[in-house]
Amino acid sequence: MSVDQTAEPTVTTTPVGHEGARVDVAEVRAWYLHGGRALLAVLLPLLLGLGLAGGAVAAGVSGGFGAGSVALLVLGGLVLLAALVLLGAVGTVQPGQTRVVQFFGRYVGTIREPGLVLAVPLSTTAGVSVRVRNFETAKLKVNDATGSPVEVAAIVVWQVADTARSVFAVEDYVQFVETQSESALRHVVTTHPYDDSGDGTSLRGSTDVVADELAHEVAARVAVAGVEVVEVRITHLAYAPEIAHAMLQRQQASAVVAARTEIVSGAVGMVELALHRLEQLDVVELDEERKAAMVSNLLVVLCGGSPAAPVINTGTLYS
Repeated sequence: MSVDQTAEPTVTTTPVGHEGARVDVAEVRAWYLHGGRALLAVLLPLLLGLGLAGGAVAAGVSGGFGAGSVALLVLGGLVLLAALVLLGAVGTVQPGQTRVVQFFGRYVGTIREPGLVLAVPLSTTAGVSVRVRNFETAKLKVNDATGSPVEVAAIVVWQVADTARSVFAVEDYVQFVETQSESALRHVVTTHPYDDSGDGTSLRGSTDVVADELAHEVAARVAVAGVEVVEVRITHLAYAPEIAHAMLQRQQASAVVAARTEIVSGAVGMVELALHRLEQLDVVELDEERKAAMVSNLLVVLCGGSPAAPVINTGTLYS
C-alpha cells in the first residue's frame, strides 16, 4: 500500500475551542422580596429573636437558668442569627440599574425592579447598568475601497440588554464594545469609497446607508456580550493629511469640469434658440458659413470666463 507524500494536509477554518469555550448563559428573573415584604421578612425574625432571648434571660434571672431557659436562649440566638443573615441580603436597586445575583458562584438570576429588595440569603450581587450609553471611537486611519487613506471616527449608542451575558460571557463588556465597534468601523470603511463615483454608495454621500450598515455590523459583533446597539453615526470623515491637498485639487477640478459642462450645455441651447428664432422671424438669411461664424461668436461670448470685447467688422465675411 503506497502513501501519497505530495498530498497537502487538510486545513480547518473553525477556531480551536470555538464551541466549547463559549459561556452559554442567558438572563433569568431572580427570586427576591420587594419593598414592605422585604422589610417585614427582616424585622419579624429580628423582633422574634430579641423577644425569645429577652424572655430566656428574664426567666433565668427570676428562677435560675434551667434547661428550658437555655434552650429558649439558644433558639432566640439562632433566630437573631437568621435575621442578621437576612439583613445582609437586603439592598436597593436604583432606576436604570440591575443586580446580578450569584449563590456560591452560581448565577441564579437578575433583579431589575427598583427599590428596596431582599435577595437570596448568603448570595452575592453585582450591579449592572442598563441605561443608554454612548462613546466616540478614536480617529482611525483606514484605506477606503479605492485604497485612499481616510480618517474616520464614529459615535456608538448602546445599552445592556442581557445582564447575564454582559457579566459572564466576556471579561469586560465595556471594553469589548469599544474594541468591536472600532473593528466594525474599519471593516465598513474598507467596503466603500470616500466619494461617489456615480455607480454606488460612498462614505461622504451615503451617510444614512453607511450608518445603517455600520449599526448592523456592530450589533452582530457585540451580541455575544448581551449588548444591543441603538444607533451608530460617523462623526468625523476626512482624507488623511498626506493626500488631503491632492484630493482637494481633484475635487476642485471635478467641480470646474461639472460647471463648464453645464455652461456649454446651456450655451448650445441658447445658440440653437437664437438660430431658430432668426429663421422663424425671417430677420436675416444666413448661409452655412455665416451660421458657423455666428455660432462661434455666440459660444465665445456665452462660454468665456471674462466679458468679450466686441469687434466691429465693416466689410463682409468674404473680404
